[in-house]
Amino acid sequence: MTGPAPTRLDKSDVLAGLFACWDGLDKLLGGLTDQQWSQPVPLPGWSVHDVVAHIVGTESMLLGMPTPQSDLEVSALEHVRNGVGANNECWVRHLRDESGTDLLARFRSVTDRRRAVLAGLSDEDWNAPTVTPVGPDSYGRFMRVRVFDCWMHELDIRDGLGLPASGAELAGPAARHALDEMAAAMGRVVGKLGGAPQGSRVALELTGPLARTIRVAVEGRAQVVDDFGGQAPTAVIRMDGVAFTRAAGGRAAPRAVDLDGDREVAARIVEHLNFVI
Repeated sequence: MTGPAPTRLDKSDVLAGLFACWDGLDKLLGGLTDQQWSQPVPLPGWSVHDVVAHIVGTESMLLGMPTPQSDLEVSALEHVRNGVGANNECWVRHLRDESGTDLLARFRSVTDRRRAVLAGLSDEDWNAPTVTPVGPDSYGRFMRVRVFDCWMHELDIRDGLGLPASGAELAGPAARHALDEMAAAMGRVVGKLGGAPQGSRVALELTGPLARTIRVAVEGRAQVVDDFGGQAPTAVIRMDGVAFTRAAGGRAAPRAVDLDGDREVAARIVEHLNFVI
C-alpha cells in the first residue's frame, strides 16, 4: 500500500469513543415505541429502524458476515450513490421486517462481539494499513471513522425523534473523535470544494458544547494546521458546533453563520461544507 504513512491513533482512546457511541445508542433506543422506531430521519428514505439496521449491518460485515441479497436493484434507488451505499441498503432492507425489540437485541449482540474483537487487537493490527472509507489508512483510523458514523447516526435518530442531545450528552470521547474525523476533511472542503485561493488562512470557529477552532492554511495544498504562526486568519466562519456537523454531513443547511474577513471566500466554503458522500 503506497501513499502517506498510516495514521497512528491511541487504541484505548478511540475505542472509548466507539464504545461510548454504542452505549449512547443502546440507552436512546431502549423503550422506543413502534411508532418511534418508524419515525423518519434526515436521511432520504430511512427511518430510525433503518439507521440502526445500517449500523448493525456495518458491524456485522466487519465480523465477516456476507452482505445479504436484496429483493430489488438497490443501486437504482435515488439515494444510493455508490457501492458502499448499495451494501448499506441491502442490510436495511434485509432487517426491515424485524421488530424494534428484535433489532435492538441484534444490535446489542453484534456490538458485544465487536467489542471483544477490538479489545483483543494487537497494536500491530491496530496500526496496520487497510482499506477504509476515507482511502488507505490504518485500521485505527477506520475505527475513528466508525465513531464518526455511529455518532452522526445517533444525531440522526435524535432529529427524527425530536430529542436533541444535551450538553452533557455531547461531552466525551465520542463527539471529540467524530469532530476530529470531520476536521481532517476540512482541508479538502476549504481548498478543493470551497476554492480558497493560495495564501488563505481559514478559521472555522465552532461554538456551543462542541466548541473548537479548526484552522486550514492554503499553502500549496490546503491543510489543517494547529495555528497560523502568529498571523491572523484571512476568513472566519463562526457557527454552532452541532449545526456544523449537520451541515457537513448533508443533513441540514448551514444556519446562523457569522462570516468575517474575506466574506466571499468564507461564504463559498459554507456552501460546500457538505463533504459526506
